[in-house]
Amino acid sequence: MTMATNLNLFDQFLIPKLLGVPMLIPALLMASILLYNPEDRWLSNPTTTIQYWLITKVTKQIMTPVNQPGHKWSLMLISLLTFLLINNLLGLLPYTFTPTTQLSMNLALALPLWMATVLTGLRNKPSASLAHLLPEGTPTPLIPILILIESISLLIRPIALAVRLTANLTAGHLLIHLIAATALNLLTTSPLLAVLTLIILVLLMLLEIAVAMIQAYVFTLLLSLYLQENV
Repeated sequence: MTMATNLNLFDQFLIPKLLGVPMLIPALLMASILLYNPEDRWLSNPTTTIQYWLITKVTKQIMTPVNQPGHKWSLMLISLLTFLLINNLLGLLPYTFTPTTQLSMNLALALPLWMATVLTGLRNKPSASLAHLLPEGTPTPLIPILILIESISLLIRPIALAVRLTANLTAGHLLIHLIAATALNLLTTSPLLAVLTLIILVLLMLLEIAVAMIQAYVFTLLLSLYLQENV
């Protein structure tokens, strides 16, 4: 019975299928479908104006620590932020699937972008990029150990990006599922406790909305910091 409950609990993270076809790609395309496309008019409507204002503000915030040569990445980073944000928030709706709870997908996003920042640094300023592996003034006996540690720290960055996003979203979804099941079971035995549990569930949902937004921002901000080290 316990094994069946655990399987049902984690079924929400399985990629849904329709006629045997995984629905991951349609789920990912929903992010672009929900974005508002401007019309050919002299004046923008309020939705377009608010969207442009938010994108401008967030882009300035993300690109503030990045040097001028790295500003060419702004379009890609803000597109990544928008993509992650919409996918994270859509996953909080009932009977939906959150693509960003899949570690494989998050690694597929983090690894190429991290590799691009590293290759950019090796191409533009190879000496400065390699200097990060060995702090200045390191004693000679510690040089091999520090190079090994710094190399591991560098290589683990994309894994940390992907695991952070996956773990935060997965933990929130599991907690919501558990509290909702508890509230449903308490309806017949203790209505008062069920109401209190529902209040906690509503507060947790508000927290998860904030977590979905923050994790998308943190993912993109860390990439911009990695870019700052290499431009």
